[in-house]
Amino acid sequence: MSWNNPQRVIFPRWIDPLAKVALAGALGAGAFVPLIVAYGFSPKTLDQGYAPDQPVPYSHALHAGQLGMDCRYCHTSVEHGANANVPPTQTCMNCHSKILVTSPKLEPVRQSYATGKPIEWVKIHDLPDYAYFNHSAHVTRGIGCVSCHGRIDTMEVVSQVKPLSMGWCVDCHRNPEKNLRPPSEATNMTWAPPEGDTPDARHAFGKKFAQERGINPPTDCSTCHR
Repeated sequence: MSWNNPQRVIFPRWIDPLAKVALAGALGAGAFVPLIVAYGFSPKTLDQGYAPDQPVPYSHALHAGQLGMDCRYCHTSVEHGANANVPPTQTCMNCHSKILVTSPKLEPVRQSYATGKPIEWVKIHDLPDYAYFNHSAHVTRGIGCVSCHGRIDTMEVVSQVKPLSMGWCVDCHRNPEKNLRPPSEATNMTWAPPEGDTPDARHAFGKKFAQERGINPPTDCSTCHR
């Protein structure tokens, strides 16, 4: 057989279907892998539902829910500073120096108070360092705690219920009406407009409130990336 024969067959014909399947698989994998990576690194995958164990089994359902404690009793800086502070042990001991003074669950609190060593709470709502967020700018304009943190007053163990992604934040900046309320009601988890707790009533209240207060959140990159 001549080496220049165009009819020369290098591979058997049964290879053809396998080659097509292999090519289709390679193309499919090329599209599938980026989707898996994008989903795997999405805030919804990495952060939503995150509920770590804490050094002290603090129940927001008891303190904020049943006892009705205002968020600002512990998180004192939310109206005045960029960060929501973790309360010092002294705040806990204001009550627990007289309440449940021998409870084994509170032993880390008593040890912290006695030694002066802070309790090492595990941060849950942890934005990346390249994203700037100011609590006071939101709270004083009428964004309630529940909009970002969910119904904290029903949680035995706090978890992250919102994605806190860039898209999620930008959507609120573009359409803040559904999340607006009087600043005095920022920590009220069950607040609703006088017209009722419906999406239409919340939107109508928020639209009017935004117009009266001149609330028009910026959406340029430098708002959050400084």
